[in-house]
Amino acid sequence: MPGREHELNEKLTRAKYTLEFKGEAVRQVKAGRAASVVAATLGMPKASLTNWVRADARGQVATVPEGKAAAPGITPDQAEIARLRAQVARLTMERDIAKKAAAYFAQDVLQSTPGFNR
Repeated sequence: MPGREHELNEKLTRAKYTLEFKGEAVRQVKAGRAASVVAATLGMPKASLTNWVRADARGQVATVPEGKAAAPGITPDQAEIARLRAQVARLTMERDIAKKAAAYFAQDVLQSTPGFNR
């Protein structure tokens, strides 16, 4: 399968995440979201996220104060982009949940409507 080769090569490349990205992902898990859902939403491996959460619980993940750059090599613009990407991922997840709930309740209302045959 030609497409499969591309997938395998893509998986061999190690992703690098900013401290802001890690912090936002850990924050979402601490807020009560399932690690698998957060990882899928952010497009990352669940194992990496659970490792970050465990490291955070041990105090081993450096968190970045609000509005500060994570490292000398990261500009404030890059930090803002990372924060906004995490926010977009969170809002996308919330929107998808709301859409599923709306479809569920609409189907329920439709089924209780007289004359609805299924």
